[in-house]
Amino acid sequence: MNDMTPVAKSSPKDWETDQEVRWCPGCGDYAILKAVQRTMPEIGATPENTVFVSGIGCSSRFPYYMETYGFHTIHGRAPAVATGVKLANPDLDVWIITGDGDALSIGGNHTMHLLRRNLDCQILLFNNEIYGLTKGQYSPTSRIGTRSPSTPFGSVDRPATPCAFALGSGARFVARGFDVNKNLPSVLKAAHAHKGAAFVEIFQNCIVYNADVFASFTEKANADHQLWLENGQPMLFAGGSKGIAMDIDRLTLKVVDVADGDWQGAGVIVHDVTNRAVAHMLVEMPFGAFPMALGVLYDDPRPTFEAAVMEQNAKASEGKVADLQALISRGQNWTVEAKE
Repeated sequence: MNDMTPVAKSSPKDWETDQEVRWCPGCGDYAILKAVQRTMPEIGATPENTVFVSGIGCSSRFPYYMETYGFHTIHGRAPAVATGVKLANPDLDVWIITGDGDALSIGGNHTMHLLRRNLDCQILLFNNEIYGLTKGQYSPTSRIGTRSPSTPFGSVDRPATPCAFALGSGARFVARGFDVNKNLPSVLKAAHAHKGAAFVEIFQNCIVYNADVFASFTEKANADHQLWLENGQPMLFAGGSKGIAMDIDRLTLKVVDVADGDWQGAGVIVHDVTNRAVAHMLVEMPFGAFPMALGVLYDDPRPTFEAAVMEQNAKASEGKVADLQALISRGQNWTVEAKE
């Protein structure tokens, strides 16, 4: 096949494997898997050029169910393996599948450094606020008061906010979605279009150990508590009857009522995905008093880690001839002789 040969567009079915999908009935992971398989043809991806890397946890079964190359690695180390894959072949399309425990507990250090380095990959963090695979222990994102086998009287840990963690680690793309929402493929497409490390938190329902923990904004009856962000558009929710404005005196966000569609008169701000300060405010909005911010919160690319490494290697080898023997023989050398 030459470069001029057209590549046949794939279908979602082409991304399915012959492996039995083994998650609990009703698990949100099924919906995420289908969303990813629907997204692949639409972004023009090809199975032979795509790699899924996972750590440990329910979400980390993912590579078995994608008809691509894949690595099911060890707890928290998916970012390290993904970095090696991308440096070995920068042309590969690398996706990291992880969970709130895998990425933010034992893997927190690896996740942080991948984000600050800005490796060109997509990180999908399935957040169900619990350890599902190991039978329901509380995780770094579990809320205060969460009862679990390891916290029978309720967790007293203050939870981590994944998107705040990502921004604090230097991420240049941060987004949110949830498992069964029709907008999830659009979020995945935006993440893939970003050149650099794209961090996507996906709220995922654990039907067994933390069922309906996100129902307050994911249920259809509670859709008014969702703020879907779109670059260049006003931050409106609840059918356009409410919006997010800036409290100039306190330099914080506030909820305002919007009458007769006059969002400008209400002071509603327009979403700018390059505004890092507002992105921080959006991910820290306390839910209840505020809606849940969803969609692309921040998107401001910068040069990638692997591009810098490739450029450095090219400069280091410029004008040089590869000679392993000369390299070994260079500098001090000696001969060891056995004594009689």
